[in-house]
Amino acid sequence: MKAILEFNLDEERHQFEDAIDGWKWKCIVSELDNELRTRTKYASDDTPDEVVDALIKMRDFLRESLNEEGLIL
Repeated sequence: MKAILEFNLDEERHQFEDAIDGWKWKCIVSELDNELRTRTKYASDDTPDEVVDALIKMRDFLRESLNEEGLIL
């Protein structure tokens, strides 16, 4: 199975760049998700509960947003 994406680069350069850079965005979002997980799972005892809770909420928001768009890490 093949898929061909066609762009008029004079008018659709940004869409083209988004399409070819999608894997870079996915890598960065995946790294962000892992970083949020690490910072909550291995938070030191000195880390305020409010900070940990905020990080958990941000990770939940990230995952909910991805799910709503049908995107999988």
